[in-house]
Amino acid sequence: MRPYRAGIKDFRRLARGWPGRSLRCEDKLRSMAQNETLLLLPGMLCDARLWRDQIEAFGASHRVVVACLTGHDSIAAMAEAALTGLDGPLAVAGLSMGGHVALEVARRAPGQVKRLALFDNSARADTPEQTERRRGLLTLAQTGRFRGVTPRLLPMLVHPSRLDGPLAAAVMAMAERVGRNAFLRQQTALTGRIDSRPHLPAIRAKTLVAVGEDDVMTQPYLAEEIANAIPGARLVRFAGSGHLPSMEVPEAVNAAMAEWLAD
Repeated sequence: MRPYRAGIKDFRRLARGWPGRSLRCEDKLRSMAQNETLLLLPGMLCDARLWRDQIEAFGASHRVVVACLTGHDSIAAMAEAALTGLDGPLAVAGLSMGGHVALEVARRAPGQVKRLALFDNSARADTPEQTERRRGLLTLAQTGRFRGVTPRLLPMLVHPSRLDGPLAAAVMAMAERVGRNAFLRQQTALTGRIDSRPHLPAIRAKTLVAVGEDDVMTQPYLAEEIANAIPGARLVRFAGSGHLPSMEVPEAVNAAMAEWLAD
């Protein structure tokens, strides 16, 4: 599919999910071209809805691209696809799986990546226990028992105060849009990811490391580990947020990103 190009007004309509066109990560959504591109990388079973409020906040000041991370089964291939067609300086933000891809983008294009934001992710490779759990999920999905994000899984993703209501429904709808086949590829990619910790001290981009205070999937100590290893990195913890702060506490995320994007 060719990237969809939109002016600011149409782009903001897309960010809200207007009924004329669904907001899906099969498209690379772009605002008016500016000098610096803000590249947003979704997490597993997430699409551009994950970044809706950030698209709205920064679409007027930056060229915004939401990469599609559903078509490849390795972090390296996802990073290569995300970089395709992007020239000039980049501000790269990734959440969870998207954070792994962001680290790979920074390794592949260190001179191009001027800013790096890592939300709710770990720099570590999978442990043997994690790999075994992923294989079990792959088996379930391959045998037709893929159920996406269910109400039982929601407590791993969002703060307990948001388990009922529109945000929970939006998270489950994202997973349904992404679907089983992409889930299989994404789980394979995460199982095969490298340990990025040895590469962190070489990062020279202006770096924001952020995490939900109540993230039980990727706990805050993992963000602290990343921030401590990257020279000059700023660590932000979002109170009242779980694993998806860009959706749960968008105002706080936007404030942290505004500082990160400022010269």
